[in-house]
Amino acid sequence: MLQIKASSLFSVLVSLSLLVLLSSTIHAETLRDPTRPGRGAVITDARVSGHASALVLNSVLKGETSSHAVINNKIFVLGDRVQGVKIVRIDTSSVSLADGRKLKMYQAITETKGNKFK
Repeated sequence: MLQIKASSLFSVLVSLSLLVLLSSTIHAETLRDPTRPGRGAVITDARVSGHASALVLNSVLKGETSSHAVINNKIFVLGDRVQGVKIVRIDTSSVSLADGRKLKMYQAITETKGNKFK
């Protein structure tokens, strides 16, 4: 008689444990990916929307015979076109475009502070 009660008690405990486990997983929330944009964020592609993206001068490489400019992580030489605008001048820290715009490198890259390099 004691064995019957023990086995039925065991089966009741197992059933209750399973019920608790299943009910807790049903109410679990899906975790949000923290690297994704927040709700309501609108992501547009400049090529699709027709708007030109901002031009960023990343680097300038000056040689004796030629100069190269890295704009938006792409390499250009004098006379190339960036977003349809011709590059007319490449200086050590800036690039001039035919439409009058002048792209300058980030100020911290072109300036030194103190007497460290003198």
